[in-house]
This record gives sequence, structure tokens and C-alpha cells, in this order.
Amino acid sequence: MSDISEKSEHTQIGNDVFTRHEDGSATTLPIPQNGEATSTDTPPMVKLEAPEPTVPVLNPPPNGGMQAWLQVFGAFFLAMNSWGIVNSYGVYQTYYSTGILSSETASNISWIGSIQAFLLLLVGIATGPIYDAGHFQMLIRLGAFLTVFGLMMTSISTEYYQVMLAQGICVGLGSGCLFVPSFAIIPQYFSTRKALATGIAASGSSLGGIIYPIVFYKLQPQIGFAWATRVLGFITLAGFVVSLSVMRVRILPKQKRALLELGAFKEIPYAFFTIGLFLSFIGLYTPIFYVQSYAIQEGITNQNLGFYLLPILNAGSVFGRILPNFIADKTGPLNMLIPCAFVASILCFAWIGIKDVPGIVVFALLYGFFSGGFVSLPPTCITSLSPHLGVVGTRMGMCFGLTSFGVLIGTPVSGALLTSTGSWTGTQLFAAATVALALVCLLVARGTKAGLKLAVKA
Repeated sequence: MSDISEKSEHTQIGNDVFTRHEDGSATTLPIPQNGEATSTDTPPMVKLEAPEPTVPVLNPPPNGGMQAWLQVFGAFFLAMNSWGIVNSYGVYQTYYSTGILSSETASNISWIGSIQAFLLLLVGIATGPIYDAGHFQMLIRLGAFLTVFGLMMTSISTEYYQVMLAQGICVGLGSGCLFVPSFAIIPQYFSTRKALATGIAASGSSLGGIIYPIVFYKLQPQIGFAWATRVLGFITLAGFVVSLSVMRVRILPKQKRALLELGAFKEIPYAFFTIGLFLSFIGLYTPIFYVQSYAIQEGITNQNLGFYLLPILNAGSVFGRILPNFIADKTGPLNMLIPCAFVASILCFAWIGIKDVPGIVVFALLYGFFSGGFVSLPPTCITSLSPHLGVVGTRMGMCFGLTSFGVLIGTPVSGALLTSTGSWTGTQLFAAATVALALVCLLVARGTKAGLKLAVKA
């Protein structure tokens, strides 16, 4: 038997050993169970195991290098041509009130900018899953087309409904296609410096808020409203070409992202953060839309200096979107957003008493800085409030979707208060109170997330 065993091939099948001998015959013997006696003639057993499946290992984010920083560069132009367009609406608000829409109330005119900002945030709920499905380039192309086309149609508009369709809805939809991809691609290339990279990309919106109003203001008296607006369209087109040339998705999610995760609102930190962001955006854009009109109508500045208040505000916002994010990598994003909300609310209250040129210039600069964090910090805040990265996209979409309604109603309500009372005080108090309430909600979110110890990263 031993000779046969040496020249035999043994295979385990279930609880039996299947033996094929050299002469071609085969035998099957049971494997002893639970201490049963074993015969010395039992052939040695060879157990065949299935090979372990190979699991692909993804390289970690490079956290730098040419390709990574090119994504930030491309995202910078996407932010410039989405949020930057929204941040520039104040110059159109001022022009429309004395130009082609002079017969409309301030509230009606502000609805155009509000719809634009509302769609920018709301459309992100739908574009998130499209981005996750691998259609990054399609979203950028569609957003670029709608934005440029909307600006060109705005240039030939003469009626309120035409401006609403072109500048409010068409440009708003285009910006919405760009918003999620511009921020979602950065975590693929950065981890420890993610907040800084996001802040640099988000600062493009502030640069757009500087360049676009100045270009429009300088060109409109010389070449007219139509061609001044077309020039803005050509500038955005050039920026889109840069983004499409350099931006590439590094990895695709393993599974499709859910559109909603309603269970997230059972988590107190996330729920209060979302409410806080909603309240903040109700009042946040009131100074951005109305600071020029306030300074000019109250006789604080002349027409020329009053116009430059918006670029000054957006210049402060450039640093307000980079510096807090740089610090946030060390302290945590919530720990930076809360001080920004506190100072922004104080500045809105102080706005009531500002009646001279130095005061209004300092207000614009400081408000731009501290309000800037409300655009650049929330994406990283939502990441820190999520249990894992697999739900970040969904939670970001839900949060910004709800926040969009705050943007939608905020400035029209401010305009309605101005029209009904004939005084700026109600408008200013409305903005200050909503940002202050937002601060309370953010404090609750931070306290329930990390406790009351200030040194804890959150």
C-alpha cells in the first residue's frame, strides 16, 4: 500500500479523499472525524485551497506634484466662472436699477441674482451622481456652454423676463453643472492639504468677483451694455478652455452615490450644520448685492467709488478663502467657520452705523474676508461630519440643496424690506440677525461633534 501511496495523487473532496493510482484506478476514503482511529494505511492527504482573490490597491492621493496642482488650477477657473459670476451680480443690480430695468423694484431685480445662486447650489444634487458615474468632462462642457450662452443672450435682452431667463436661469444652470465637479475632484489628489487646495480653488470665485464687475463698469459706458456683457462671456470661455485642457478624474467611485441619505439628519451635528448654513446664506449675500447701492443712495460715496466697493469686498474674500482653509488643516474646518460667522454677524450689525467713506471701505474689505469662509470651508466641514468618505457626496448635495433656498429668498426679502420701509435699517438688521442665528446653529453642531473643549480639532 505504501508503494501505491508514493505513486498516487490525492485530492480532498468534501469529507473524503479521492485517490488516483498510477495504474489508473481510483479509490475514495473518508477522513476520520472527531478523534476516530486512523489506519496506518490511510494515504497522506493533500488539501487544495482556492486562491485568494486579488484586491486592487489604489495609490493614495499624491498631495502635490504637477498633475495635482493642475487640478487646482483648473478648479480655480471653474469657481471663477460659477461663484465668480454670482459674486459679480451686485454690479448688474446697480446698473439694472438705473438702466434697462429701472421700472422694476429692487426686490424684483435681486430675484435674478438669487435665482442664479439658487440654481448653482440646487443643481449640485443632480450633478453629484452624474459626476460619480464618470461624466466629469460632459458636466464641464455642458456648464461651459450654458454659462457662455446665457451671458450672450443676456447681452441682447431688453425685458425683465428675458434677463431672468438668460442671466438668472441659463447662467444659473450652467454654474450648477460646474460647482460639484470643481470641488469633488480635489480630494482625489489631496488629503492632508485638502482644505488648503480647496481654498485656493475657491479663491477663483473672488477673483471673478473682482475682474468681472470692473470690466463691465469700465466697458459699459464706452461700448454699451450688450458688448460689455459679451466681453464677460468671452473671458469665461477662455477660462473654460483652460479647465477642460488640464482637469482629469483620477479614480471613479466603486459604487453609485445615493441621491439622498435622510438618516443623516438624525445626526445632530450634521443637522444643525445644515440649518446653520441655510440661515447664513439668507443674510450673507445682502451686503454683497446691496453695498454699492447703499453707499451711493446714502451719499456716502460718489458713483465711481461706490462701484469699487464690490471689487474691494471680493478682494478681501480672496484672502478669506485661502487663509482660513490653510489654518483649518490644523484646527479643523468647523473651528475656523465659527469665528468667521461670529465676525460676519458683528460686521452686519456695525453696517447700520457706517456713514463715511473710510468706514464703508473697511467694512467691505473685512466683510469680504470673513464671508469668504462660507464658500470655501463647508465642503471640508461636511467631510469632517461624515462617518466615511462614501457618503460625503450625498451629504454635500443635500446640504447645499437646502442651502440654495436660503440664497433664493435672502436678497429678495432684503429688497422687499428696503422697498416697504424706505430705510436701509430693516435690510441690515435682517442680514445681521440671520447670520447671528446661523452662528448659534454652528456652535451647536461643533459642541455635539467635539464637545466644549476648544483645543479639540473639529
